[in-house]
Amino acid sequence: MIRYLDLLLRLTIWFLITADGSLPNILIGVAVALLLPWRYHRKGPTMLPEILKEWLHVLWEIVQAIPQAYIEAIEIMVRPHRHEAIVHERVRPYRTPGLIFLDIFLITFTPKTIVVRCNDEDGRYDVHRIQRRRK
Repeated sequence: MIRYLDLLLRLTIWFLITADGSLPNILIGVAVALLLPWRYHRKGPTMLPEILKEWLHVLWEIVQAIPQAYIEAIEIMVRPHRHEAIVHERVRPYRTPGLIFLDIFLITFTPKTIVVRCNDEDGRYDVHRIQRRRK
């Protein structure tokens, strides 16, 4: 099931990048999605309900991130943010590479944050944040 969700994620990204629904592009997208390396963590939930729960949770976070991105963009325009910091965030346990990608996408999607490095050995993201005041 994880492979199907990751394949769907890869195809979605392909179609968002190319913005082309022609048959040759679909075939190329499927070929690229299947030829990319597959790597999975063996630790963590392996039951289908737990995996689906993780994916649904991330998809809900994506839905919530859209209005948050607009709010942060308006905040930056109205009240400039002159301070910045690099913070370390932990990768949630038992994440597949597809879910880690979506976590990084969510962090980078909002205007005040961007992932500058993902460290697999430590299980952390280095996130650059802009702030109104120093904390």
